[in-house]
Amino acid sequence: MVRDTPIIGLAHGSRHAGGGVAIERLMASVGAQGGVLARVAYLDLAQPDLESVARELAGSGHAEAVVVPLLFTSAFHATVDAPDAVRRAAVASGLDLSIADILGTGDDIAELLSGRLAEAAVPADCSVLLFAVGSSNADANQSVIDLAARLSAGRPGEVRAAFGTTDPRPASVLDGLPEPIAVLPLFLADGLLLDPLRALSVERGWTMIEPLGDRAAAIVLRRYDGARMSAGLS
Repeated sequence: MVRDTPIIGLAHGSRHAGGGVAIERLMASVGAQGGVLARVAYLDLAQPDLESVARELAGSGHAEAVVVPLLFTSAFHATVDAPDAVRRAAVASGLDLSIADILGTGDDIAELLSGRLAEAAVPADCSVLLFAVGSSNADANQSVIDLAARLSAGRPGEVRAAFGTTDPRPASVLDGLPEPIAVLPLFLADGLLLDPLRALSVERGWTMIEPLGDRAAAIVLRRYDGARMSAGLS
């Protein structure tokens, strides 16, 4: 498949030292797997921003690009921040920017997370804490809770969701989960919210599964291809 249109992975951004490294590695893998020019941009807390990347691509002779928001839920960043950033960057750069679907919490994400449990040799009877950032949007949080329920299907060990910025918090959920416990982050990269759970896992001897990182490359490409086909891009 020929992919001439550049892809921009639009991440939220983090103050965590390892966050940007993992996102850069993810988009490098996207570029290598897809044979496509891949760039990274951030909504906040890190550089470059989307406008800078769009200007760079336009200056290199590109007329269009696809932006894939590297987000898991349809909360404020996905419904307001990302579309606004795309509109501003398109106006500022003259680049024709298409926005793809977010990564979401659908079947391909569930399959990827199940694969992470298998790779980490987490027994089927082990409890799992699915940890996400969380949102003030109740529907966004419910999508993560529903994802946890789907991951629970067919395994004796329960999978329950907890959030870093809203209820239910890990402490309240962990109290109701029998040990041993595995912590499964719905994150692409390390973040400050993960550090306390990482320390707790070391203290308790739990399995701390690493963020998804470049294992999500195929899904990012799938979102890109969907947007590219919808827009009639090459």
